[in-house]
Amino acid sequence: MNVTTISTTPYTDQKPGTSGLRKKVPTFQQPNYLENFVQSIFDSLQGYRGATLVVGGDGRYYNREAIQIILKMAAANGFGRILVGQNGILSTPAVSCIIRKHNAFGGIVLSASHNPGGPTEDFGIKYNIGNGGPAPEKVTSAIFDRTKTLSEYAILAAGDVDLDRLGTTQLGNTTIEIVDAVVDYAELMESLFDFDKIRKLLTSGNFRMCMDSLHAVTGPYATAIFEGKLGAPSGTVQNGTPLEDFGGGHPDPNLVYARDLVELLFGDNAPDFGAASDGDGDRNMILGRQFFVNPSDSLAILAANATLVPGYRNGLAGVARSMPTSAAVDRVAAKLGIDCYETPTGWKFFGNLLDAGKATLCGEESFGTGSDHVREKDGLWAVLFWLNILAATGKSVEEICQEHWAAYGRNYYSRHDYEAVDKQSAAELMERLRGMLCDLPGKEWGPFEVEYADDFSYTDPVDGSVAEKQGIRIGMTDGSRMVFRLSGTGTQGATLRLYLESFEPDSAKHHLDPQTALASLIALADELAKIRKFTGREKPTVTT
Repeated sequence: MNVTTISTTPYTDQKPGTSGLRKKVPTFQQPNYLENFVQSIFDSLQGYRGATLVVGGDGRYYNREAIQIILKMAAANGFGRILVGQNGILSTPAVSCIIRKHNAFGGIVLSASHNPGGPTEDFGIKYNIGNGGPAPEKVTSAIFDRTKTLSEYAILAAGDVDLDRLGTTQLGNTTIEIVDAVVDYAELMESLFDFDKIRKLLTSGNFRMCMDSLHAVTGPYATAIFEGKLGAPSGTVQNGTPLEDFGGGHPDPNLVYARDLVELLFGDNAPDFGAASDGDGDRNMILGRQFFVNPSDSLAILAANATLVPGYRNGLAGVARSMPTSAAVDRVAAKLGIDCYETPTGWKFFGNLLDAGKATLCGEESFGTGSDHVREKDGLWAVLFWLNILAATGKSVEEICQEHWAAYGRNYYSRHDYEAVDKQSAAELMERLRGMLCDLPGKEWGPFEVEYADDFSYTDPVDGSVAEKQGIRIGMTDGSRMVFRLSGTGTQGATLRLYLESFEPDSAKHHLDPQTALASLIALADELAKIRKFTGREKPTVTT
């Protein structure tokens, strides 16, 4: 085995964010940039020699080249076996599934999730630990510390591995196994959901659905499951071929970037059900005929109807949501008599709760929902969950939502994203708000009186770890609230996220457009934070 040790110098910008290291492709193409980070991952781990590693990505530009580098470095560093998705493709939830099923030591996921792809667009890499979930902060901190001192990396001098042919090959002393990206994941889905009941719905002739994979990673999975196992007509899955640049689109399943699907579902002769997923397959958007399901409501509805699904028939141990997600699921948890946990944004914070059996379902308002079946959010899982509920009840998406609001009340909710804002201006906005927090409680603006104002911190109930400065919360005495956060998922400038929520118990007032229902709160948020002044924007880039 011809292992080569290459001298290198550290890069100073390799601090992982909430979902690993994300940069533009040309940054990763700098000499030794990717290699430095990969070696820092390996140097931060212990006990992996001879163990199994899972590697795959969402197929975006630079995916294949990065995988070849990682395979040669993993072999040089002593991994015994590496499972790689065919064509270099593995969705993020599928990586988690395979890690767990095959008792792998961990996995490397190559994705920038919902961000654009292409030669000058975004790329990303993150490490997942043995439970299948994203590395916790103590691991990512160790990786970052190592990137600052790294002086060399090890790589095998060998030819490239054929990523397209199923089967095994040797790379030095390491066995490389190219696996079908879909098989293990589809098997897990079939164990959770009533495929017979869903199949009857999709083949009845009275129900039509459209799944838009946005030319991203879920295409092969959706085609194999919906059109294959479940018998949906050919063409049910649109944009199902993964492309390096996602067909020039933005693989983010929201009302702006999945515009074609939205127009289809809100047009004449619309299908009964529509769904979209993102670049790496961990997010979802759910639509009914001329009806959009807010992700916060989606989590609450899945929790309320969980016993209709075979995999959750025995009920839920608890639920968890990220702090900016609406309190709709809290109301379901209260009625079910189970715990509801409020965590910072970032799926890694759910991992301990899931592992400890404290939560079964969890979700984020950013179109991410999941359960204890894996340790990542899971887009297609959410779509199947909705289809299972539709098949079990015989009701439409709109009917299910309206009946849920009648039973629990409606949490009017919206998120306003201001993307690619000047970082310094965004930071100044947040610091100004932090400086106001102590003086806000008790102040009145029109119908609103501030009850509390804080910078959210979280103490993990399992390991006692503390996460601070996770978002500024300003809550009103009537239950309304606004939350301000700077997102860590972008690669250009800063993304300011404003979350707005107001509870309405009266079913006679559940028909309003959320922007209308929240109009006075939106105006107050701009007045308090001076959003237009600091961002230079008259309106958000994306409103959901």
